[in-house]
Amino acid sequence: MSLNSNCTFVSCAAGSAQEQWLRADLAASSRPCTIAYWHHPRYTSGSQGDTIAVDPLWRALAERGAEVVLAGHVHNYERFDPVSATGVADPNGIRSFVVGTGGRSLAGFSTTHANSVVRLQTFGVLKMTLSTSSYSRQMVSETGAILDCRTGACH
Repeated sequence: MSLNSNCTFVSCAAGSAQEQWLRADLAASSRPCTIAYWHHPRYTSGSQGDTIAVDPLWRALAERGAEVVLAGHVHNYERFDPVSATGVADPNGIRSFVVGTGGRSLAGFSTTHANSVVRLQTFGVLKMTLSTSSYSRQMVSETGAILDCRTGACH
């Protein structure tokens, strides 16, 4: 799922066209594994802070059992343990990643957000491999080093 997190231009609010479309698409889906991506992270330890405006989209995804949300914007890499619709640790929740490591600059971390388990300041890419019942990921630095690698099961 590709969603627009520029909520001042396209509403992310509960009941908005985007949120209604997302809920309808999730309800109609028979996919066993759901991954969404947008630009601004719902949760981050970066200096810009959490993007609260995307919360209705996050909640819709969490309520339908989505596995992963990918975001950028903050120029670092951060991986979170799964959390519920309300941001509380939940093994059946959404695992999120902030992958703003594309090359312009790198940013530090202001504080460590709850459920943040990996924080890196390096240029690189997140390689995601999807299958019917699982996904795997590798954070690959610009030098080719694999820095964060795991497999996750779909709900």
